Amino acid sequence: MQEIEVGKITHYYGHLNVAVIELSDALKIGDNIHIKGHSEDFKQAIDSMQIEHAQVTEARPGESVGIKVTGKVHPQDKVYKVTP
Repeated sequence: MQEIEVGKITHYYGHLNVAVIELSDALKIGDNIHIKGHSEDFKQAIDSMQIEHAQVTEARPGESVGIKVTGKVHPQDKVYKVTP
């Protein structure tokens, strides 16, 4: 498996389990990501994604997206796309 850095966490809303990712590469529904930080290290699939509270199926570099996360994250945590 290969991992490509696609962005970093800029915000985390704990009460919603939502992380905001500032993208440096494209991301879409169905992609598997790996979030790695000082105290976090987990993988998950993206099953929903929003930009400005609107559902989207893909996002481009330079955009910020909100996704549901399965674990707690912190700003500056790195986000990688996992490819087979």
